[in-house]
Amino acid sequence: MSSSPQWYTIKQAAEYLSIGEPTLYRWMRDSKITVRKVGDSTRFLQEDLDSCIQVIPSKKDVEKLKKLCSSCHSEDIVKGNFKSTGKNYFAPEKSKFWTFKDSNVGSSAYMCCNCGAITLFGDTEKLESLRIPDKKED
Repeated sequence: MSSSPQWYTIKQAAEYLSIGEPTLYRWMRDSKITVRKVGDSTRFLQEDLDSCIQVIPSKKDVEKLKKLCSSCHSEDIVKGNFKSTGKNYFAPEKSKFWTFKDSNVGSSAYMCCNCGAITLFGDTEKLESLRIPDKKED
């Protein structure tokens, strides 16, 4: 038996997210959060509120994620290589032109023994060494 969805008013949504109502109104205006209109009332589903929370994992957390299937969350993961007729590499669209390094970024692959999902992780240190810094306008 399914339960009915949990609806939140603006006040309840702001409390749930531990933010002020003006911030919630700004997010609504800037389309940073999904809003539901029920007649003249503005409502939110809990899934709408949860989806606006951005998680920025630390490097330590990223290493933990490599040991967890992104599809079924199994911990039965095998590290390997994802191959085709040659090695697969990521090449950034914009990279430093004059460099003695090749611009291919290698990857490692992990396959879940439970569901068969394959996850690829690129070499972020190599990518960072190739990136062109963003130019800030004055």
